[in-house]
Amino acid sequence: MVEPARVASKISLVLADVDGTLVTADKVLTPRAVAAVKALHAAGIAFAITSGRPPRGMAMLIEPLALRTPVAGFNGGVFVKPDMTIMEQHVLSADVARRALDVILRHHMDAWVYSGQDWLVRDPNAPHVAREQWTVKFAPTVIADFNEVLDNAVKIVGVSDDHDLVARCEKDAQDALGTGASAARSQPYYLDVTHPDANKGTVVTTLSRLLSVPVSEIATIGDMPNDVLMFRNSGLGIAMGNASPDVQAQANMVTDSYADEGFAKAIERFVLHREGSSLAGAP
Repeated sequence: MVEPARVASKISLVLADVDGTLVTADKVLTPRAVAAVKALHAAGIAFAITSGRPPRGMAMLIEPLALRTPVAGFNGGVFVKPDMTIMEQHVLSADVARRALDVILRHHMDAWVYSGQDWLVRDPNAPHVAREQWTVKFAPTVIADFNEVLDNAVKIVGVSDDHDLVARCEKDAQDALGTGASAARSQPYYLDVTHPDANKGTVVTTLSRLLSVPVSEIATIGDMPNDVLMFRNSGLGIAMGNASPDVQAQANMVTDSYADEGFAKAIERFVLHREGSSLAGAP
């Protein structure tokens, strides 16, 4: 564990990334993770989730975690109530969407587009499509051409198993799109392009506004470069043990890996402990 130089003295809300953080590599909640969230509720601490997933790709988490807070899908591109009613959404401009798609395709990466409630792909057999379908629990819509759907794109994803290529595309997309979009890796194999106000740093400030919780009283936990903005905007940033050294260096604390109950341990040790609460269970 990495001890912080300065962290918030009070936590009123915990905001967690999903993949690589809250759930295991098999995309499931462990009983200990569920118990940790239940303990947060019992301590009067709110709990919220955010992800690059579409909102309905997180619907399976709402009941087991008894979520009552807004759910931030598409890295903050859409905020929905637990019943999936849209509260706020940020759509890419058509010009920016076209430029983002062009950058991804020039890097010879596969591309996905999320528009409205639809997940759109050109090749259902392309890498990660089957895995993503299993993860989010709904199938993509296959189309031949993205041009007709770019006027209402909430998120565009570049996909490749060449992780260095994804990193290069991230930089090129940031250079090409400037302030017109947020471009960041949500996984080593995914580059997410969203509205500039759709990033995890803005998720923190939006939830602060919607829930009337000071950002200084929000704890955030994640594992990827796009989670660093959460750390910067919150009172306590916790990196997963499976995060890269660069991501870990930008957090206040580092917990164990998602393969070793890192999420639950972070809640137990860094949040509940400071509130005078604790969970019974393994160390």
